[in-house]
Amino acid sequence: MAACASKSRPKADLAASRVTTIGVNSYLWRAALDTLSFMPLLQTDSNGGVIVTDWYTNPANPGERVKVSVTILDQDLRADALRVAASRQVAQGSGWVDAPVQAATAQKLEDIILTKARDLRRGAVK
Repeated sequence: MAACASKSRPKADLAASRVTTIGVNSYLWRAALDTLSFMPLLQTDSNGGVIVTDWYTNPANPGERVKVSVTILDQDLRADALRVAASRQVAQGSGWVDAPVQAATAQKLEDIILTKARDLRRGAVK
């Protein structure tokens, strides 16, 4: 019974942060939704970890539009648990034509999402 009186408890590993109500890491999920909140969402699947936006046109550049898909691959908060893909189109004549996306665009979005997810986790740990 002396062991029961001990006030020290083992600390949970919040870094791993396995989720209970959705199928993927909740910090990555929330961070991805927050990051893409300015874009119209076409599909969200929290169990499968997929977020797909509809085409978004920046009012400052109406001749270009982008579409983003985010896939969260794991329940742990890790950089390799996140994949971002972007598509871009430019207006040509009366329609839209596929155009190359800058190589750093998807990486930059991944970095923003990961930073937000880590900030969310730090806020939850305190």
